Amino acid sequence: MRFLSEINSPADLRQLRVEDLQEVADEVRQFIIDTCSRVGGHTGASLGAVELAVAMHYVFDTPKDRLVWDVGHQAYAHKILTGRRDRLHTIKQYEGLSGFLRRDESEYDTFGAGHASTSISAALGMAIARDKKGEDFHVCALIGDSSLAGGMAMEAINQAGHLKSRLIVLLNDNEMSIAPAVGALSRYLNRIKGAQSYQHLKEEIGDALESVPGFGHSLRRAAKSFKDAIAAAVLPGALVNELGFKYIGYVDGHNVPQLVRALEEAKKVDDGPVIVHALTTKGKGFPNPEKNYYAYHATGPFDPKTGLPYKSNKVSPPTYTEVFGNTLCELMGRDESIVAMTAAMPDGTGIDKPLEKFPERSFDVGIAEQHAVTFCAGMACEGMKPVAAIYSTFLQRAFDQVIHDVCLQDLNVTIGMDRAGIVGADGPTHHGLLDISYLRGYPNIVLCAPKDERELRDMLLTSIEHPGAAAIRYPRGSGFGVDISAPPEKLEIGRAEILREGNGEAAIIAYGSMVYPSMDAAERLSKDGIDATVVNARWVKPLDEDLICDLARSNRVLVTVEEAYLAGGFGSAVMELLEERGLLGNLKLVRMGVPDRIITHGDPKLLLAKYGLDADGIYSRTRELVEALENRGQSRKTLKVVK
Repeated sequence: MRFLSEINSPADLRQLRVEDLQEVADEVRQFIIDTCSRVGGHTGASLGAVELAVAMHYVFDTPKDRLVWDVGHQAYAHKILTGRRDRLHTIKQYEGLSGFLRRDESEYDTFGAGHASTSISAALGMAIARDKKGEDFHVCALIGDSSLAGGMAMEAINQAGHLKSRLIVLLNDNEMSIAPAVGALSRYLNRIKGAQSYQHLKEEIGDALESVPGFGHSLRRAAKSFKDAIAAAVLPGALVNELGFKYIGYVDGHNVPQLVRALEEAKKVDDGPVIVHALTTKGKGFPNPEKNYYAYHATGPFDPKTGLPYKSNKVSPPTYTEVFGNTLCELMGRDESIVAMTAAMPDGTGIDKPLEKFPERSFDVGIAEQHAVTFCAGMACEGMKPVAAIYSTFLQRAFDQVIHDVCLQDLNVTIGMDRAGIVGADGPTHHGLLDISYLRGYPNIVLCAPKDERELRDMLLTSIEHPGAAAIRYPRGSGFGVDISAPPEKLEIGRAEILREGNGEAAIIAYGSMVYPSMDAAERLSKDGIDATVVNARWVKPLDEDLICDLARSNRVLVTVEEAYLAGGFGSAVMELLEERGLLGNLKLVRMGVPDRIITHGDPKLLLAKYGLDADGIYSRTRELVEALENRGQSRKTLKVVK
């Protein structure tokens, strides 16, 4: 590495000549490929933004000037240039670098980002705070074309154009999010690219008029309204101007000197916001990226020569995502009123299969979870049965729509909450730990979680056939390899399943992904002479109230287990029920789940073990509880049974 090994901060980068920057970008790109080929990461996303990161840190006086990244999975070059090069090999690993932006990781990470469409809002807030405090620095927000379509980004653009504060927006236009970009805004950006000849013509005409001796300035001013009228009619970029932004573009996003010139021009604009439109290629430099958009967005280890993942001889069961997508296709083939929906994550949610098999009844709405949910509500009003597959963490963005537009109106909308629980390497912004607590508090919705992939099929059918709102949470990764060849069957809503009968010493009520670990724990407890009952709760709303109350009356210890935050979760629902029925007095009730703290990134098995949410943890906790009662001399026979 001719340059990169000597760059430990953006200040080092700014000592170089502009002519050297393209080589710096080439070295950064190769460093990302070499590192991600060993440890994995958001490879394709970051490769496409290498030159953008180099140009921004060269032009702006960071960290005094604020760079605000959208999403963050495109920021590996940014991390490399800001003193974290030697730690990049720890990316997304426990106690290693975050895969996204974190304010507590570096002073150059001015705003934490894991979800899309946030950068312009945050940057505008920084710009306004700067102005109010009488300070002087630049604020530049980087945002992708797909993120720009998000409602939050459009709201920020509307406000920025109104406030006229000094702000730079660098648009990374690669026509992609994780999947190819969709929607009218994407087509609009493509039209801007085709309108550059008019832009150049307008500038040439203006220059010609200006050159007329004695009258040039007046002629140009008189012609302005005429040119603006033409622009409004034929130039797509006029929309940007009408929103109060200056427009610079488009720029080759992989040409560092050209980017530097464009950003330097943007810095000169002092009477309002400006957009710099850069065209990039996602996965730039990745071997054979055109073969699979999804595969190189985020990768595991791969062969740096071919771009292909290293082969594994391990044969894994299908993932929950695959089972969901295949089952949905099966049901859509039987019922033409079922509609499939995703928000820019077709492959990640399994909706790629319905999009392929039933394109007329399947929709990718882009990065727009709020719209996705209300779009479903509108279809449900007309008798359709929409199914929206959205990551648990992203559904948080549509909380109001689920409540007001679906539940309040008691509409038949099914929500598949993929990646529920601890998801691992993507960390705090992507863990799906809140859905139980934020959904169970409102009427007109049923909430369930399958113990395995077979039960997921049954729950999907049950939820679709339920006349109101339903949400299913299921984890990332593979199932347990159970037989899923039989057609899905309807379950009784609110009925739990006893998997193992105990003798009254302890009962473990597990929800969703915690059922199998609880069964393993019970088998270990039996070898210690503790015969525990194990229940697959299936439903958190409605609970199987009769069964839970019976267990509270007949057991010394009751343990609830869930892969979610404890506050307001499944265990809280059980505790509220028992308090209401007056059954807590003589019962040792313990709720196991995720504690009230930010959960970092890392291998899911490691994190689950850390918080006692594996077979070992459930076994140890239950045994401690039973032994503590025995040490106090409280035998089963001396318990007062509350009827």
